[in-house]
Amino acid sequence: MAVTDKTIVLITGANQGIGAAAATRLAKEHNYHLDLTSDSSIAAATTYLTSTYGHLDVLINNAGILLDGTDIPLRKLFDLTLSTNVAGPACLTESLLPLLRCSAQRPRLIFVSSAMGSLTQSLNPSVPWYNGEYKAYDASKAGVNILTANYARILADKEARVNSVCPGLVKTNLTGYTAHGHSPEVGAQRIVEMATVTGKDTDVTGTFSDKDGPIPW
Repeated sequence: MAVTDKTIVLITGANQGIGAAAATRLAKEHNYHLDLTSDSSIAAATTYLTSTYGHLDVLINNAGILLDGTDIPLRKLFDLTLSTNVAGPACLTESLLPLLRCSAQRPRLIFVSSAMGSLTQSLNPSVPWYNGEYKAYDASKAGVNILTANYARILADKEARVNSVCPGLVKTNLTGYTAHGHSPEVGAQRIVEMATVTGKDTDVTGTFSDKDGPIPW
């Protein structure tokens, strides 16, 4: 969680990697343990934020897992992946909606997605992951994009800016610190931009993009 004098920001998965880089860029970090797979943990976090701050200006749903390629049975693989990557952010966002609506600003809601969740790109033989076996992860990120579309509609009356962001291939624990990835700081670039949108991006909502521009759904 990040706090400034004017803006309250909650970033899930901010203990390392992209989330930590985003928290460093946005404000001073305050740690709060949150288990996205636990309704009681989400409720406790909501109670804490309500009693401590009374509002929330920015929510960055960054936490996620990638378990494809392990020896986990397929059904359990999907259960674990979708619970953490889709159900967790959905339940947290739903719980925090009243606090986002209490923001004196135009609230910002960012879902950290992946180009691997793009239906258009998944059918493109030229993308690097075309022959990869990431069924559960890909499905979860497609689900994250649907959450973005839904909450852009739900929060339209508040003129909220709700967007999906792909950080790209980043050297983190999630990717096994792949040599082909860029730094968490580069991965956090577009996330921070969407959390602090100004100028021509002020009215941007319901989009899917990375640091290089729009990504097809």
